[in-house]
Amino acid sequence: MSVAICSLKWESARTGPQRIAYDRDGYHLVRFPYAEQEEAYDPWKMHDPAHGGAKASKFPDARSGLIWPSHDGWGTLSALVFWEPDGRPTEYRARFVRDPLGLSTGYDSTATTDTEPTRGGQYRSYVWQMFVHPGTPVGLKISARGPGDAKLAAPLLLAEFKLAIQTDVIRPEGDSGGHQGP
Repeated sequence: MSVAICSLKWESARTGPQRIAYDRDGYHLVRFPYAEQEEAYDPWKMHDPAHGGAKASKFPDARSGLIWPSHDGWGTLSALVFWEPDGRPTEYRARFVRDPLGLSTGYDSTATTDTEPTRGGQYRSYVWQMFVHPGTPVGLKISARGPGDAKLAAPLLLAEFKLAIQTDVIRPEGDSGGHQGP
């Protein structure tokens, strides 16, 4: 089985705090630096600043939150998010989104997860699988919400976002795969 991988990591200890800015959908697109970092891996250039615009993206602009799949295939998306425990949020949300900036096929969220705070640190991991395609970027969006559904700027400590694409998905003879398949 062939697998193409992109693994991104952002840490507040290395780059400073990430300003949380909520989009119209009430979520923040997590941004990732372009420079090579520990645990970052991108030999297929899926997180290349040249993708998605006339000029190169620069961290922390919105395009630095995108992974552009290098192949058609079955994608396993995974994420890790550490929030600073500050006691204000009453729930934490995350979702994976196809084309979160509306640059190609249009915003399409999937796998929204909603959790309440724990007594200790606020550490979350997420996994989702779906078909992915070159030309349709994917992103990780998060939200911290307080009483009355108020969106809070709860600080992030760490975020990781990974895409593994199985490039050799097979189909039964005669199956066209529909519009979502490879």
